[in-house]
Amino acid sequence: MNPEQFVNELKQNGFDLTQTQIEQFHHYFKKLVEVNESVNLTAITAEEDVYLKHFFDSITPLIHFKDYFQGSKKLADIGAGAGFPSIPIKILQPDLQVTIVDSLNKRLKFLSDLVDELGLENVSLVHGRAEDIGRDKNHREKYDLVTARAVARLNVLSEYCLPFVKPNGYMVALKGSSSLDEISESKRALDLLKGKLIANLEINLPASNEPRALTLIEKVGQIPKAYPRKAGTPTRKPL
Repeated sequence: MNPEQFVNELKQNGFDLTQTQIEQFHHYFKKLVEVNESVNLTAITAEEDVYLKHFFDSITPLIHFKDYFQGSKKLADIGAGAGFPSIPIKILQPDLQVTIVDSLNKRLKFLSDLVDELGLENVSLVHGRAEDIGRDKNHREKYDLVTARAVARLNVLSEYCLPFVKPNGYMVALKGSSSLDEISESKRALDLLKGKLIANLEINLPASNEPRALTLIEKVGQIPKAYPRKAGTPTRKPL
């Protein structure tokens, strides 16, 4: 998917990019490839792959769950790495208030420079493990939306993400393929963490037809104080 195809595909999905937005994505690509030479941000660096597998892939929740992103919502992106999916979503939905949580300072330095260069407002960067930040009163149950892309299996990911979600807010997990088996094994975790499965969409990326899955979970109550457990525990001992 080259940049022109990217713009056309988004237009077909109801997003008519301005020239500023087109230039923001172009700069994002250039910056990603440049910094990736010294900081390991991604294995995907070819322009057509970045536009499809990073930019368009990141925007799929906005396409399929558009109503949930409308208005000045507060969104937290957990383990965003090089800014996916939150920065592409922010470019298309500028009124979102975005907080990115990541454990690696080098990635946050890249994102800090990127946010400044793209002229994005209301983007905060938080250094730390999700399990620790999820206990911080400044972040615990403060967000309307929480996203995570290719971070962990759903039973682990729920413990990373749901502590950030307000009651009646939503978590959106972006997966690389079918997540039906993950949904089945995460039932106990969702019950404990007050998560309710709302939708699980299996989609294909345009052009390549590669499979993806989008899982939407509603937070239906306050999370017990015991969660998240200390850093590392969710991975070692999934709920």
